[in-house]
Amino acid sequence: MLNQIADGVLVHESEFIQSNSTVVQGEGGVLLIDPGITGGEMAELARDIRALGQSVVAGFSTHPDWDHVLWHASFGDAPRYGTARCAATMAQLLSSADWEAQVAEGLPPEYADEIPMELLGRLTGLPAGAVRIPWDGPVVRVLEHRAHAQGHAALLVEGARVLVAGDMLSDILMPFLDLEADDPIGDYLAALELFESVADDVDIVVPGHGSVGAAGSLRARIDLDRAYLLAVRDGGDPEDPRIGPSAPLEWLADVHAWQLQRLGG
Repeated sequence: MLNQIADGVLVHESEFIQSNSTVVQGEGGVLLIDPGITGGEMAELARDIRALGQSVVAGFSTHPDWDHVLWHASFGDAPRYGTARCAATMAQLLSSADWEAQVAEGLPPEYADEIPMELLGRLTGLPAGAVRIPWDGPVVRVLEHRAHAQGHAALLVEGARVLVAGDMLSDILMPFLDLEADDPIGDYLAALELFESVADDVDIVVPGHGSVGAAGSLRARIDLDRAYLLAVRDGGDPEDPRIGPSAPLEWLADVHAWQLQRLGG
């Protein structure tokens, strides 16, 4: 079910870790961001878009994790964009003869049979340094950074004052670092500074997973993520509610411990 969060912006929440798909309405159709995750959910999303009297004219994947590069035939064959680095990462994966097996290793077992992979990752890379989505609709600014995954980008829907953050700024997940990067924590801190630089232009934040944040929540989420990162960097206790005794997902404490181990903490 699509829920309107701002003028011309709607969100569909999946059962899987509260995954959010975002729809931005334009005069000629919609921009569909990170649709997922099961075939049934995506077919329902397509029906909801048609019920708006619109069709999908463009797609965007915020980063190359499997749950953000999905697609469904009912969305049509609109161009699907990602940053140049995101698209290159997917092209490299799809060039492997065993790419489906590689992706399958990371799928949640309880949903694996329901996740369609036929159209996964078929992205067109934006030109390096692109600052806007090329579509006939509201201005959507591309905020590329190096946190969490190669080629990650958030999108700022300027008129609606909505920040679609990809796998960042979640109220249920602490920062997941790109542990293959040269400076995972530094990259993440730099991305938070980028988000902070547009905070005066944002009323609503849509994380890849978790609750949509209302007015005033962006800075609070930036502060919470920064506190986690600094504590991990400096060897302190993050005291983060997302990994504590009341954490919404019990396995996050294990992910936190694994990140510490990989970082040598």
